[in-house]
Amino acid sequence: MVVTGRAVALLGLGALPVILRPEVATVLAWVVLVVLVWVLDVALAASPHRLTVARTVPASVRLEEPTTSTVVLTNVSGRRARGLLRDAWPPSAGAAAPVHDFDVPAGEGARMRTTLVPQRRGDRTAAGVTVRTYGPLRVGGRQVTLDVPATLRVLPPFRSRRHLPSRLARLREMDGRSAVQVRGEGTEFDSLREYVIGDDVRSIDWRATARGGDVVVRTWRPERDRRVLIVLDTSRTSAARIGDEPRLDAGIEASLLLSALASGAGDRVELLAFDRRARARVAGASGARLMPALAEALAPVEPQLVETDWPALVTAVGERLSQRALVVLLTTTDPAAVEAGLLPVVDGIVRDHLVVVALVTAVGERLSQRALVVLLTTTDPAAVEAGLLPVVDGIVRDHLVVVASVRDPEIDELRRTRSDVEGLYDAAAAERGELERTSVATVLRRRGVEVLHAPPDELAPALADLYLALKSAGRL
Repeated sequence: MVVTGRAVALLGLGALPVILRPEVATVLAWVVLVVLVWVLDVALAASPHRLTVARTVPASVRLEEPTTSTVVLTNVSGRRARGLLRDAWPPSAGAAAPVHDFDVPAGEGARMRTTLVPQRRGDRTAAGVTVRTYGPLRVGGRQVTLDVPATLRVLPPFRSRRHLPSRLARLREMDGRSAVQVRGEGTEFDSLREYVIGDDVRSIDWRATARGGDVVVRTWRPERDRRVLIVLDTSRTSAARIGDEPRLDAGIEASLLLSALASGAGDRVELLAFDRRARARVAGASGARLMPALAEALAPVEPQLVETDWPALVTAVGERLSQRALVVLLTTTDPAAVEAGLLPVVDGIVRDHLVVVALVTAVGERLSQRALVVLLTTTDPAAVEAGLLPVVDGIVRDHLVVVASVRDPEIDELRRTRSDVEGLYDAAAAERGELERTSVATVLRRRGVEVLHAPPDELAPALADLYLALKSAGRL
């Protein structure tokens, strides 16, 4: 039962007869009159239980893109139904104007639409649909909340897709579909051509040169059909926020761009989201089916407040790969994680695999053949000295190492803010941290390591460029 504002206003009008005849009987008589009017109006209101409600939403939508929730109300009550309907969604679904007026004659229906602009990735589950019907005077009414289930899957935004066309163009050049040919050790032989200044002397074909008299070089094309396995760490460290988003979302963006690029290069891409168990897995999808499958699998993945089970991750990766592969692991680097998780795992990697260290810490895995392993970490000096340098010393003798880290934009802002004493101290601390990171980068480069340090928005294209560089140099 519902008491509306009109009932309250009608009760307030009783002040007039009370003023004219200030007696208890007058007050009671007016209250009884209002109650009788309210009961009559409620009795004449259509029963909300005899209204059928159906709700439909699209299967999925990208984050921050608008979509529509449609509610169809059908009146089978036998009397005219007037009232309000509320299409309830959680705040993260971004429902705009979810309350709708309706006036539906008996035996007819009405369609009401609510615009949704999701503000959070994942599965957004709708709440109930509340239906309130009024009597002819709208003094009273009936209300019920109906369970009309609906789930909207909000996909990752994939903002880094804007970087894809330029990287695919470079792939076409590398693949020989443009005039540019790449050279490098370990790629597939393409053809012979005359030597020009700037060519790698290691590409000279001495036998062909001796036969023809002119110096000729071999040209190469990137190897295709490589395996790329992306492992996304979803443990508690992935919940740390960098800017307005958790670290996990930066990893998802990097994973999507790298997957699209690797697929365009003809490589086979798999993805595993893991902490103590697999939270998402994509395997066997290729071509046009790959990116939708990745988006669907990554949409509901959220950080879990548990520690990563590194041995279980090693086993999971080993089960997925039996050939030479590029393995990208996106995780975090606090010193405890590096010492307890990274070092024992890396011991199982460096014997046979090529290692690339890249965003926010890493794990490793045993593969049956030599592979490129990308570990996403930071260049924090304490973490590097405690855990990374010992690993690098054991890797660089036989493997390629690239260290890429997320650059926190807030640190750069602190370095620029010097308007007062407090800001000056903050700037000094930030500057000192930057000098330490520069020093660490210098030490790593002296050990033969390539260092990449980029803000979150630039991490995905930087990782894509690294992939292309490895392809063009014949190192993948």
